[in-house]
Amino acid sequence: MIRDEDELRELIGTPTDLVCAKLADRLNPLTVEFIERSPFVCVATGTAEGGLDVSPRGDPAGFVRVLDERTLLLPERPGNRIADTLTNLLSDPRIGLLFLIPGVGDTFRVNGRATIIDDPELLAPCAVEGKVPRLGILVEIDQAYTQCAKALIRSDLWNPAHHVDRSELPSSGEILRSLNEPSFDAEEYDRARAERYARREGLY
Repeated sequence: MIRDEDELRELIGTPTDLVCAKLADRLNPLTVEFIERSPFVCVATGTAEGGLDVSPRGDPAGFVRVLDERTLLLPERPGNRIADTLTNLLSDPRIGLLFLIPGVGDTFRVNGRATIIDDPELLAPCAVEGKVPRLGILVEIDQAYTQCAKALIRSDLWNPAHHVDRSELPSSGEILRSLNEPSFDAEEYDRARAERYARREGLY
């Protein structure tokens, strides 16, 4: 077991000065492009008690608005109402964002502090399909930097030949049935959900 950073550094070494230099406390015209071209971001938050959560967020590319070099606005769309991200931010404002761009190996990371807002004027430009989000997450940037492509190269994430057909995995209904009574109608649950998604019901 590795117990302290000295032991760890003996094994993995230290970052070069060039790597350390990429850690910025704000965006610039080049790094803004990663946010503007990204349709998907992973959002990490924590609770005051030490709990952690990572949640996906997705919308048309550029849905995370760059308000200025130190501030981002992430619209909050309808979800399952568990609201882990939002409830976590009420007790601990720290937030981490990992932006992905389809087909691109490099990712973009932002660490900062967030607040939940309900300002209609600020949220109006975030409308999709004519619907303005009721809430948004305002992020003050502490760190912003590109992440090298090694993980996506190793995973070959964007290679269509490695994509998995959804039918090869248990359905959401089947998983819910495994957690509830065997009489739970998994097929009906999956059918009704697919119909709602086809109507785009609840997406915005």
